[in-house]
Amino acid sequence: MRAAVLTTLGAPPRLGTHPAPEPAAGRTLVRVTAAPVVPLDLLCASGTSYFGRPATPYVPGVQGVGVVEQSGAHPPGSRVWFATSAGMAPGDGSLGELCAVPDADVVPVTADVPDVLAAALGLSAVAAWMALTWRGRFRAGERVVVLGAGGAVGQVAVGAAKLLGAARVVGVCRPGESAERARRAGADEVVPTSADADDLAARLGAATDGAADVVVDPVFGTAATAAARVLAPFGRLVNIGGASGDEARFSSAVLRSRSAEVLGYTNNALTPEQRAAALTDVLGHAERGALSLDHLVLPLAEVERGWALTAEGGCGRVVLVPGTPAD
Repeated sequence: MRAAVLTTLGAPPRLGTHPAPEPAAGRTLVRVTAAPVVPLDLLCASGTSYFGRPATPYVPGVQGVGVVEQSGAHPPGSRVWFATSAGMAPGDGSLGELCAVPDADVVPVTADVPDVLAAALGLSAVAAWMALTWRGRFRAGERVVVLGAGGAVGQVAVGAAKLLGAARVVGVCRPGESAERARRAGADEVVPTSADADDLAARLGAATDGAADVVVDPVFGTAATAAARVLAPFGRLVNIGGASGDEARFSSAVLRSRSAEVLGYTNNALTPEQRAAALTDVLGHAERGALSLDHLVLPLAEVERGWALTAEGGCGRVVLVPGTPAD
């Protein structure tokens, strides 16, 4: 089959041929129609992740959308989203024409949304949705700050907070196109990021009318340090990632005096049922036009370009399609 094949760790995959997966009991064979390139793909392919060094050659891609070719659990011909462990465990991923995954990692797609949008949303949308609603225990009428609001997780978190009834949603991100993406997602105000935690905390305080009830944080670092200072009484900061660094500084006095919480989140903590329910909710809102995500569609043949754009950031989510790209 045609696939993006990674032969050297630290280098981008290239379009080539690779053995097609064989059907097996307990696994669903999917003909891939759209697959995103996400930071986890690049991390695994670097050979420096905590999952270890994957054996090469392999086909990257930790998630995708497609049509069931053969399965004992899902009807052939049905549309599905699926997750893989490519780069984290032996086996191939979604950046090819076919992919075989455990039945439990397949979620039926019933929402009337384009495959490329479903692929773009995927696990990033699940993380944003569950960090806000499950870990963050968001309630309608609360004020929400979203760090990294121009990124994939950030855009969905902004949109989710708005549609679920937030009183105010403030995004924090770089000026320019990132800020425009945050505004298109629905942010009431966008605060430019800053390396000065005191300055950023002051501007966040002004933008939130004094305090934030929930902070969704995919970046950590200085932004998290600043956001923690404006948490309201019983406020929650939910950390999803460390795009801006692995360390942040928190004041014990602030956290104790406000009974505030700093919480961690990972999609790996979800049960398959939770993940499926969250994805179904997200795609349902996308069908109604309430949630979206900026994305760039490229043919699989341009995988090297898509890989480089993902490494650079700033273009939204890259989605590869084995056939002719279409939104």
